[in-house]
Amino acid sequence: MNYDMMSNNKLSLTGTIASPVVFTHEVLGESFFETSIEVKRLSGLTDVIPLTVSDRLMEGEPLRQGEEVTVEGQFRSHNKTVGDKSKLMLTAFARDVIRPALEGINPNSLEVCGYICKQPVYRVTPFNREICDVLLAVNRAYNKSDYIPCILWGRSARYVKDLCVGTKASMRGRVQSRKYSKTIAEGVVEERTAYEFSVNRFRVEERVSTRFHDRSERDISVKLF
Repeated sequence: MNYDMMSNNKLSLTGTIASPVVFTHEVLGESFFETSIEVKRLSGLTDVIPLTVSDRLMEGEPLRQGEEVTVEGQFRSHNKTVGDKSKLMLTAFARDVIRPALEGINPNSLEVCGYICKQPVYRVTPFNREICDVLLAVNRAYNKSDYIPCILWGRSARYVKDLCVGTKASMRGRVQSRKYSKTIAEGVVEERTAYEFSVNRFRVEERVSTRFHDRSERDISVKLF
């Protein structure tokens, strides 16, 4: 087991199983199931996050809708073909399921270390809030990678927008879900859900040299306020 590939993507969620547990596929005799977990925010709002769990973690006792659990694992991605397009799917992948749920811990925590693989997109909302979207490639065992959409705010958004593709960065924050409306045809609007990594702290581990930045910088920490 490559432990570096496990430590660069660490997720912990504590909440309620929010949907039926459904079998999806089997790999080398191991069965995998999908459900979702509802995690409360301090604001009172909730995030409902897809969850993939192995039968080996349930130990003969399937997860029940409404059950309170703590899930530790990774935030993973895979491509799914929808029509003639490829769609990035995101899920919490369980490596451990703790029952009953742990108390007194952060209910939604994600730490990742990876590489910026797409030029950051900076924008200002109609309410004058600064946001920057970053797609981070996080290496996984067996030469695979997870592509995680990250969102940064305010001063950190201004900073990260100038980072180049290939920059290595560590990020901490939480997984969030949000609903949005998408027009798919004239007069047809579809409600969809997006999942993303809301970052509250990041550190540049290694900056890519360019004509504007001809030196390498390490351990640059920025904390959101």
